[in-house]
Amino acid sequence: MQIRPASPDEASRVEAVVAAAFQEEPGGRVTRLLRALKATDAVRASLVAVESGQIVGHVQLSRSWVDARRALVDVLVLSPLSVAPQRQRTGIGTALVREALGVAEQIAAPAVFLEGSWDYYGTRGFQAATPLGFRPPSPRIPEPAFQVALLSSYEPWLTGPLVYCEAFWSTDCVGLRDPDLAEVEKRAAPSA
Repeated sequence: MQIRPASPDEASRVEAVVAAAFQEEPGGRVTRLLRALKATDAVRASLVAVESGQIVGHVQLSRSWVDARRALVDVLVLSPLSVAPQRQRTGIGTALVREALGVAEQIAAPAVFLEGSWDYYGTRGFQAATPLGFRPPSPRIPEPAFQVALLSSYEPWLTGPLVYCEAFWSTDCVGLRDPDLAEVEKRAAPSA
């Protein structure tokens, strides 16, 4: 498997993998997010995993900000991470996350944020963001799902709310909505 930057002429192939991974129709919400991020020049890295000439995975890093007391700080958001359904659970997602964090380090980002499974990303370099002084951009992001990877250019004063770029809001890709939100909150609640 090779991981490399996606080329502009691969957009439809990337969208197909994303749609399949998120179990949505072509042109669904997450693929619209990809297009909106590109159209607003928010994309900082778009990587593909290729096997036998086929795109089997994709990850994207996009610009957002932390509204720290001292300054508005550029950070990155890892979203979406997609692996073709028939290739999931084979290490492709892990390799894409590792490569994305390496790219983020190379471009001197202080932190990479995401919304995702605390079981999955917690073993791949991410940790709960709220205990570190960050606040999610929406209360519809369950606390365990709001995660961050702190990189070498991070400084302790860099805390505050994460501010997503417009594309996440315009495509309604922030947090969860009911009934999904209620279900996740129910599973995450401590047992009585």
